[in-house]
Amino acid sequence: DFQAMQENVVARREELATMSERLTSAEAAERHLIEEISLASERTLSLNEQHGAMGRELTDLEASCQQLTLQAEQLRTEKTRLEANRSALDAEWEIARSRTSQLDEELRGKRASLEELRAERNQRQIEKARNDADRDYLRQTCVTELNAQPEELIALQSQLLVGEELIAAETSYNEMKARVDAMGPVNMMALEEFKECEERDTFLRRERDDLVTSIQNTQLTINELDAVSKQKFEEAFNFINTHFTIAFQSLFGGGHGEMRLGEPDSSGETGIDIVAQPPGKRLQNILLLSGGEKALTALALLIAVFKYSPSPFCILDEVDAPLDEANVGRFNRMLADMCAQTQFIVVTHNRKTMEMGSVLYGVTMQEPGVSKLVSVKWEEAPALAAPKAASNAA
Repeated sequence: DFQAMQENVVARREELATMSERLTSAEAAERHLIEEISLASERTLSLNEQHGAMGRELTDLEASCQQLTLQAEQLRTEKTRLEANRSALDAEWEIARSRTSQLDEELRGKRASLEELRAERNQRQIEKARNDADRDYLRQTCVTELNAQPEELIALQSQLLVGEELIAAETSYNEMKARVDAMGPVNMMALEEFKECEERDTFLRRERDDLVTSIQNTQLTINELDAVSKQKFEEAFNFINTHFTIAFQSLFGGGHGEMRLGEPDSSGETGIDIVAQPPGKRLQNILLLSGGEKALTALALLIAVFKYSPSPFCILDEVDAPLDEANVGRFNRMLADMCAQTQFIVVTHNRKTMEMGSVLYGVTMQEPGVSKLVSVKWEEAPALAAPKAASNAA
């Protein structure tokens, strides 16, 4: 049947594939064997060549063995000679070893001496470096502080200091250096500053001398002014005091009034005391006088001052308020006498004083809260107008 045939075909195909694989494997094995045979042939040829080479080498070795035998005999002879020579050399070596021991001892001693010399040399080098540094520092210090080289200073020194003199000089130097260090840093501009300060001092001294001369001249001028002022004050004091006495007696109708110089104070200045003794009363402090008496006394002093130094104008405010009728009359007469050289403006409520004025100014209030200024000029006979007051206000 067809299915069996297909299965048979499939089986044959599988066998064919298996045979093909086996054929392929056999061919590969054949190629491998051919290659191995070729390699074996080449190896055989190589081994044959090596065999020939080894035969030739063997021949050479045999010849070499003969030569080595001869050389061995020669070496034995040489060995015997060398052993004899070695004995001699051993003896010499013993001698050399003992000599070497001695030389080693000497070498160790020399090395110890060398180490000591090296240490001493290092110490000397250190001291030399320290001395070089100290010398350079001293040279620099000498140039910086003294502005001179050490050789120059040595040339100036006839004999170098040693021992106690050197110690004393060094001690003195240290003390001076400590004092200089305590003074602080040195100002290099000090000389120039000193010259400037000296010039400034000369200028200031000259200015001071001028000021002292000016002060002396001023003092002389002040003394002259004091003398003139004192003289003027004494003249004025005496004049005012005289007229004060006259005015006091005129206003009071007698009594005594004068000015007295008080005791000088700490500054040397003296005050002025007013002495007032109204007629019929003993001498007492002016503070104990009545208001009218104080007013008359002040008015008498004012009149005396006006006598010495008249003023074109004078304002009197309620001066006659504390005065009685008699004193008001004296007051008005005094004003009438002084009206020739002074114009008086009097603020007063006294009718007699108002009558003395040539012009009267008053304030009235015709309506409540409204003030009005009213002026009245009195008409006087020409003969009576001169002694009247120039202006009087009420």
